[in-house]
Amino acid sequence: MVVAVRLKIGEISKKTGVAVGALRYYESLRLIQSERGENSYRYYSPETIQQVQFIKKAQSLGFSLEDVGEVLTVHHRGDVPCEFVQSLLQDKIQQLEAQIQQMNAFKAELENYRDRWAIDRPRPAPGDICPLIETMLLTA
Repeated sequence: MVVAVRLKIGEISKKTGVAVGALRYYESLRLIQSERGENSYRYYSPETIQQVQFIKKAQSLGFSLEDVGEVLTVHHRGDVPCEFVQSLLQDKIQQLEAQIQQMNAFKAELENYRDRWAIDRPRPAPGDICPLIETMLLTA
């Protein structure tokens, strides 16, 4: 008779460095699976360690847990998800490019204020906290 190796959640936590609460959260998102023992403890297969390490590696690349779930779904269908991962990665790169452009535009705006305020120092009006900021127009 072959006895399957089953690991408790604390063992998975120690071997992966992932908190027990995070492992429970991963399970609630169906990123990992466990079986309940007669004692109601969660038991995991040894493959869960590799799955949790995969999740952490994917997160380090900027993938959300939702993204990871989609990748795992492709994998569980029996397909190699590398092409899908490439498309997700390209989407991340495009998002970063857009954020970089927005940040560069904001930086230029801040530099403009700094330079303008260095030349034209507005006088405080009664009740002003900082006349520099008070001269700004609010945009909705």
